Amino acid sequence: MHFPHHARFRALLSAACCAALGAGLLAGASTATAEPSAREAAGSKVVGYFTEWGTYDRKYYVKNIETSGSAAKLTHINYAFGNVTGGKCAMGDSYAATDRAYTAAESVDGVADTWDQPLRGTFNQLLKLKKKHPGLKIIWSFGGWTWSSGFGEASKNPAAFAQSCYDLVNNPKWAGLFDGIDIDWEYPNACGNTCDSSGREAFKNLMAALRSKFGGGALVTAAITADATAGGRIDAADYAGAAPYVNWYNPMTYDYFGAWDASGPTAPHSALTSYPGIPKPEFNTSATIAKLRGLGVPAAKLLLGIGFYGRGWTGVTQAAPGGTATGPAAGTYEQGIEDYKVLKAKCPANGTVGGTAYAKCGSDWWSYDTPSTIATKMTYKNQQELGGTFFWELSGDTASGELIKAIN
Repeated sequence: MHFPHHARFRALLSAACCAALGAGLLAGASTATAEPSAREAAGSKVVGYFTEWGTYDRKYYVKNIETSGSAAKLTHINYAFGNVTGGKCAMGDSYAATDRAYTAAESVDGVADTWDQPLRGTFNQLLKLKKKHPGLKIIWSFGGWTWSSGFGEASKNPAAFAQSCYDLVNNPKWAGLFDGIDIDWEYPNACGNTCDSSGREAFKNLMAALRSKFGGGALVTAAITADATAGGRIDAADYAGAAPYVNWYNPMTYDYFGAWDASGPTAPHSALTSYPGIPKPEFNTSATIAKLRGLGVPAAKLLLGIGFYGRGWTGVTQAAPGGTATGPAAGTYEQGIEDYKVLKAKCPANGTVGGTAYAKCGSDWWSYDTPSTIATKMTYKNQQELGGTFFWELSGDTASGELIKAIN
């Protein structure tokens, strides 16, 4: 998933990849998990990512989670991202997280920050949001597309890594803010922005160490690959073996296709099911879920992933999927990607395929989810008895929270 100015470039780099190497040591761990509250009944988790960098160009503040009505719908917020460096968890952007002063108009509770208060920034705003919504849980997510290169080193000493994360997440300066930790390693024993060769057991050992350190009462979750191809990224790490240590997984069931394949063929980045002509039959949500369940990951520990954005090409003449293109369509922050709130007006959906939507306007071709395709995905989630839904990310929704309302 993603990082400042490159919101999610999980380009499925099938060309440049590494073979699985080595194995690791299994760390013992307590696998007890806390009883879910009523707010977290089976199937009803709604986990939204809030990006640390969204407070800059996007001007998306914690207050917007409240005013859009999203705070009342969310069960959990994943704060993205902390860094992984030197074998340890580290702050990402401390100015955004703990220092930026919020005006009364920008603040969740209408109270301005002062120069001498001990904690400002997004962390303080999130604490204010939790006061308004006592059932809301907040999880600090580490890694992402850009910052995953540090996990290989971290996996050499999982206990030391877990200790560093525990100390940072539970820093007394923001006491009471975080309810646990999320690991977004892209990808263990495989290639993402960089290639990892830490072995098939490394991810399991890392999650075991985190559970052991954080204990049974804290949330320990992970965003994981959606690559269900034979010998692909799901097969590269022991996700089933790590499942006892996590409360749930967020399989990133989006970004299957995109304009990193500049000439196409055009294909929806987050199809629910396969369809005739799909470039890779396993690159769809139901194939990912079926693969993980088939490996023994419990359905209740799998959340359905939804992108609050579209991916698009330009130079396209064919309205239906499968057309050729000349490159990525223009986007506000990055080529080939655009928020739902922009696309809804700029290039309204005029077709559906594989349970998701697409649109052609001029020579641009976009695919994205709409309230109606999200409703279809919710039916699937309930039929599969999955643990809930997660999405990337809050700022892509409309000011009135149109997409998150469709989740509920």
